[in-house]
Amino acid sequence: MGVAASSLYGRALAGWMDIVRRRAPVVVLVALASTAVALVYTLDTLVINTSTTDMISPDVPFRRNDLAFDRAFPQFDDLIVAVIDGATAEGVEAAAKQLADRLRNQEALFRSVYLPGGELFFRRSGLLYLDVEELSELADRLAAAEPLLATLAEDPSLRGLAEVLDLALEQGGAEDNLAVTLRRIAAVVEAEGLGRPGALSWQALLQGTEESAAPRFVLVQPVLDYGSLKPAAAAIAHIRGVAAELGIDAANGLRLRLTGSVPLDQEELESVELGGRKAGWISLVLVTVLLVAGLGAARLVAIVVATLLMGLIWTAAFAALAVGQLNLISVAFAVLFIGLGVDFGIHMSLRCREELAGGVDIASALRRAGRGVGGALSLSAVAAAAGFYAFLPTDYRGLAELGLISGTGMFIALAVNLSVLPALLALFPPPAARGNAREPLLARAVERHRRAIVAAAVVLGLGGAATLPYVRFDFNPINLKDPSTESVATFLDLASDPDTSPYTTDVVAANLDAAAALSERLEALPEVERAVTLAAFVPTQQQEKLALIDDMALFLTPALTATTEPGTLAPEARRAAFERMRGMPTGEGEVAAAAVRLARALDDLDGLATPSDETLARIEARLVEHLPRTLARLRRALSAEEVTLADLPEEFRRRWLTEDGRARVQVTPAGGISDNSALRRFAEAVLFAAPTATGTPIIVTEASKAVVAAFREATLIAFVLIAAILLAVLRRFSEMVLVLAPLALAGVLTAAASVALGLAFNFANVIVLPLLLGLGVAGGIHLVLRRRQERDGAAVLASSTPRAVLFSALTTVASFGSLALSGHRGMTSMGQLLTIALAFTLLATLVVLPSLMARSASGGEAEPP
Repeated sequence: MGVAASSLYGRALAGWMDIVRRRAPVVVLVALASTAVALVYTLDTLVINTSTTDMISPDVPFRRNDLAFDRAFPQFDDLIVAVIDGATAEGVEAAAKQLADRLRNQEALFRSVYLPGGELFFRRSGLLYLDVEELSELADRLAAAEPLLATLAEDPSLRGLAEVLDLALEQGGAEDNLAVTLRRIAAVVEAEGLGRPGALSWQALLQGTEESAAPRFVLVQPVLDYGSLKPAAAAIAHIRGVAAELGIDAANGLRLRLTGSVPLDQEELESVELGGRKAGWISLVLVTVLLVAGLGAARLVAIVVATLLMGLIWTAAFAALAVGQLNLISVAFAVLFIGLGVDFGIHMSLRCREELAGGVDIASALRRAGRGVGGALSLSAVAAAAGFYAFLPTDYRGLAELGLISGTGMFIALAVNLSVLPALLALFPPPAARGNAREPLLARAVERHRRAIVAAAVVLGLGGAATLPYVRFDFNPINLKDPSTESVATFLDLASDPDTSPYTTDVVAANLDAAAALSERLEALPEVERAVTLAAFVPTQQQEKLALIDDMALFLTPALTATTEPGTLAPEARRAAFERMRGMPTGEGEVAAAAVRLARALDDLDGLATPSDETLARIEARLVEHLPRTLARLRRALSAEEVTLADLPEEFRRRWLTEDGRARVQVTPAGGISDNSALRRFAEAVLFAAPTATGTPIIVTEASKAVVAAFREATLIAFVLIAAILLAVLRRFSEMVLVLAPLALAGVLTAAASVALGLAFNFANVIVLPLLLGLGVAGGIHLVLRRRQERDGAAVLASSTPRAVLFSALTTVASFGSLALSGHRGMTSMGQLLTIALAFTLLATLVVLPSLMARSASGGEAEPP
C-alpha cells in the first residue's frame, strides 16, 4: 500500500486502540460471555466424519458411480464385517451361524445381518458346486469309507472312533488315508496336552483336504447413532459381547475380528480424536513455553494465551455453524489456529513492549503498536486467509472445508488481537522491554555475508527443483491408518488373498445378459481373476453331477440314516475306549509311525499314565464334536436337485439383482493386492472396460487424481491471490518478490526433503505446499513493512520485529510439530512435513530475505510513527 493509504489505515487503527482501551472492561466481559456461548454451541453441534470418500465432492464421476451403486445395492453400505477364523471348517461355520442367528431381529442395533452361503439352499446343493472330477474323487473316498461311516453314525463317540480305527487297521487298505487320520487325531491330543484347544475336522478328512479352514464372514449393517462421537459403538460392543457368550474365543480355537467401513471409520475416529486431543495439548504447552521465552513476562504470556483460546473457541463455533462437521483434514484446524493465531499476539504485544521501553504510557504504546504493526497484521491475515480460501474451488471437499474454517479463523484471530488483546493490555499493562544485543549481531552477519547467502539460496533452490520429479504420492488411505488396529490388520490380511480380498470392484449392468457379456470382457483382462454375476451361481454340468450324487446316495444313505447325536459316555466306557486307542495294533510304514505318535500323545496327557476323567471328556469332545454335524450335512447334500436361477434364495438374489432387473458384476483382482501399483493397474484396467465401475480400488485411485488436481489448483490459486494482494497493497513489484521469494525457496526445499527422507505426500499432508504460501507470508510482510518505517535494513533487524518473527515461527513450528507426535499416521505425516516446511521458511525469512533486502534499494519514504 502507498504511504498515504498506509498512514490513513494506521491512524484508523490507532483510533481503534483508543476506543478499545477506554472500554476495556466491557470488551473483555463481552468477549468472555460470547466465548462461553460459543463453547457450549460447539460441544453440542460439532461432529467428526472420518470417511475419506466423503472428502471428495459428490459431483466427481467416480463419486457419482459409487452413490449410484449404493442406491442400487444398499446392502453393501456401512458394513461391519465380522471375520471368524478357526482350526476347523465345522467350528468356524457353526460359530458364524450362531453369531448371525443371535444378531438377527435386533432392529434397535442392526438394519440387516447376512451370513454368505448360510442359506439352507447352499447346504443342500453344495456338492453341485464341485467340479465333476472333484465330485468323482469324493464319491470314491466315501465309497471306500462307507463301513466306517456306518459305525461312526451309529456311535459318534470316543468308543465309536476307537472301534473304527481298530476296524481300519485290521482291514488294511487305503493306508495313506488312515495315516493322515491317525496323525490328525494325534495332533488334537498333543494340543490338548499342551493346553491349546484343537479339534478334528471330519469335513477335511472326508474330502481329503488340508485342515486349515477359510474364514467365514457375517455382514452386519448397524444402526448408526450420529448423535454420538462413536456412531457404531453400541453395535460393535454388542457383537463382541454376543461372541464372548458363544465362546468365539481363543479358548475354543476361534477368533473374531471386525473390519469393514464402519469399524475402520470407528477406529480411525478414535485415533483422530485421541491424536487431535494429544496434539492440541502438546501444541498449547509448547507454544506457552516459547511464549515465556519470547515475551519474557508471565502477565503478557497469560494475556496472549487467553486471547488465543478465545479465538480458537470462536473458530470452532464457526466450523460448527458453517460446516457442521470436521473431516480427517479439517480436524487439524485447531493446531493450525494455535500455530498461526499466536503470531498476531506475539507481534502486537512485543511491539507494545518496545514502545513502552521508549518511555511512553500504555495509551500511547497501544496507539503506536496499533499503527505500527496493525497494518502488517491485517495484510498477513488477508494473505493467509487467501491461501486457505484457495482450497474452496477444488473438488477436494476435505481440503475445502479446512480452507473455509482456517481462512475465516485468520480473520477471527485478527479481530481478537485487535480488540480483546489491547483491552487486556490496557487492564494489565506489561513491563517495558529490555534491550537485546542479538539482533544487531544478526544484522551485521547478514550484511557481511549477504552475497554468499543469496548465492547459496540460488544453488539450494535449483538443487531442490531438480528433485521434484522424484516426489512420491501415496494415494491409498489405508496407509494413513494404524496397522496395529484390528480393523486395519484384518483388512490387510484379507487383501493378501484373492479369495477374500476387499479390493473388489462392482459394475451395475442393464440386465443379466449384459452382465454376462461384461463378465466375459472383464475376465479376459490379465489384471482380473474373475468377474462374477448371479448366473455364476447356477452350477454347470448338473446332470452329470446329479448322476454321481444319486450313486453316492444309494450306498451312503442307509449308512447315514442311523446318525445320532453324541451321547454321554460313562467315564468307565470312555476310559475303556481310551485304552483301546492307546493299545491298538500299529501296522506298518506311515500307519505305524502315526499310530506310535498317537499312543505317545495319549500317554503324555496330564503327564500321568492314567489321565483324569475330565481330560478324557475334553479329548472326546475335541475328536467327535463336529462328527454328527458333518454327517448330517453330507446326508442333506445327497438330496440335491437341479438348480435354476429361480431356485436361488431371494435374499441372495437381492445382492446381485435389483427389482428393476439391473445386474451386479463383482470383479476380483488377479493375485493379492499388496502395493499401490497393483491396485492402480487393477482399477484402471477395470475402469477402462467398464467406465461406471466402482469399489475400493477405483475410489482410491480416482480420489488420488482428484486430490492431486485439487492440490495443484489450490497452489496456483493461492499463489495468484497472495501475489495480487501483495502487489495491490504494497504497490511495489520488488517488495512483492521479496515477500514471495523465501516461500518459493522453502517450497522446493520441502519437496527435496520429502524425497531425501522418503516421506510420501498423501491425502492428509498434500496440503503442506499450498498451505505454506498462507503460513509463510506473514514473516516477510512484517519485515518488508517494518523496513518501510525504518528505511534501513539494519535498523529492522535491530528492532523487535525479527524477534517477533522468530518466536512466531517457532511457536508455529512447535504447534505443527505436535501433529507429528499425535500417533495418527495422517496427522503425523502432516506435522512432519509442515515442521520441515516451516523450518525452511524461518531460515529463508530471517536469513535469505534480509540479505535480499540489503541488496535491494532503500524502502523509500518512511511512514510516520
